[in-house]
Amino acid sequence: MRAPRKANWERIYATVRKIPHGRVATYGQVARLTGQCTARMVGYAMAGLEGDTDVPWHRVINAKGEISPRAGLGAEHQRQRLLEEGVRFNEQGRIDFGRYGLFPVSRSDAARQL
Repeated sequence: MRAPRKANWERIYATVRKIPHGRVATYGQVARLTGQCTARMVGYAMAGLEGDTDVPWHRVINAKGEISPRAGLGAEHQRQRLLEEGVRFNEQGRIDFGRYGLFPVSRSDAARQL
């Protein structure tokens, strides 16, 4: 990993570590809280994490309130970890931002992140 990328990813990881147990944030929210990065960069940083980490990557979801697809069993593992924290999904597999979000996401905010 290049030094500038590593520094950016470390800033992203520091932000994600602040998401409380039982709460979620979108890739875009993490990007805005971190500053000087994009939702896509947050996604790359989450994908770049290795096995045993203290970064609660499972608390980062997409703007639709869904778990983004991952290779292998990653999405199911993320779902299980969120369920263990008390986060619930509706019939469509979405999380209610009003109940579990770090802060609410408006429809216009969510649309900008898509």
